[in-house]
Amino acid sequence: MTTPHRPVPTRPLGTTGPTVSALGLGCMGMSALYGESDRAESIATIHAALDAGVTLLDTGDFYGMGHNELLIAEALRSAPAAAREQALTSVKFGALRTVEGGFTGYDGRPAAVKNFAAYSLQRLGTDHIDIYRIARVDPDVPIEETVGAIAELVEAGHVRHIGLSEVGADTLRRAAAVAPIADLQIEYSLISRSIEEKILPTARELGIGVTAYGVLSRGLISGHFTRDRELGAGDFRGMSPRFQGDNLHRNLDLVDRLRAIAEAKGVTVAQTAIAWVLAQGADIVPLVGARRRDRLTEALGALDITLDAADLAAIEEAVPAGAASGDRYPAAQMAHLDSEH
Repeated sequence: MTTPHRPVPTRPLGTTGPTVSALGLGCMGMSALYGESDRAESIATIHAALDAGVTLLDTGDFYGMGHNELLIAEALRSAPAAAREQALTSVKFGALRTVEGGFTGYDGRPAAVKNFAAYSLQRLGTDHIDIYRIARVDPDVPIEETVGAIAELVEAGHVRHIGLSEVGADTLRRAAAVAPIADLQIEYSLISRSIEEKILPTARELGIGVTAYGVLSRGLISGHFTRDRELGAGDFRGMSPRFQGDNLHRNLDLVDRLRAIAEAKGVTVAQTAIAWVLAQGADIVPLVGARRRDRLTEALGALDITLDAADLAAIEEAVPAGAASGDRYPAAQMAHLDSEH
């Protein structure tokens, strides 16, 4: 396993956004959707990321229903001042939850946007959010109204930059006509490449960066997921089509093919998958969902990997576009994705 150089290189988030570390830390799994997590290890992992030069911390106000923002706030309070001052928070909002933890929709009304932001600022213990975005488009509220409300938060100094999440090319254009958009957060990995057809070219035309989540497809292409692994009751992957039955086995067959390429280079499967996303353009910042320091160290090692034309061709042959079996979300959640319509 390669070890990262210091400091971590940086990339701009679009033409109007901030400059951030070339890898961001996705913090969702520290609070929700992947079963139990260790609070002390989560905070230690955030500290290790900051120490390595990772500046972008990605969260959502609905991750653990506020738990994740409070966790980040605790980690930042206990981090060295220099690291804390370099940290940038990227926050998603809008998801509506039940007491039992279910999701009931999204709210993008301007009054709701400002309400969500007020609560996030309180939980994060800060006077501003660096990048703010609705998690999914509210089908009952024009995107212009939602983005306009965030623009008012920018004008008031409560938000620095506007982002979007899982929107299609047309919505991206409409939003960008209202206010400058720093980045689009969207799933992008070796086995989730649908953005390449319309969404990524549109983002590039408009000068909008991409923060890519799911670069390891929720661990599926990390090289660590086994065919006989049993998922806990609180693990989202238990409902994910790509982790079901024959789909899982076919997808892990792809991982085996990727493993052969990784081993030939003397690196890990996860590092190869992350390096592939990094190689797709300097306007793309992968988010890695490491919940432990060892997984973070492995992910950071991807920054030292150079994939030449032969490597990229071999990866393309092993895992061609569209090779994944199963949708990336269950049908009910796919229906909420503007990016898929």
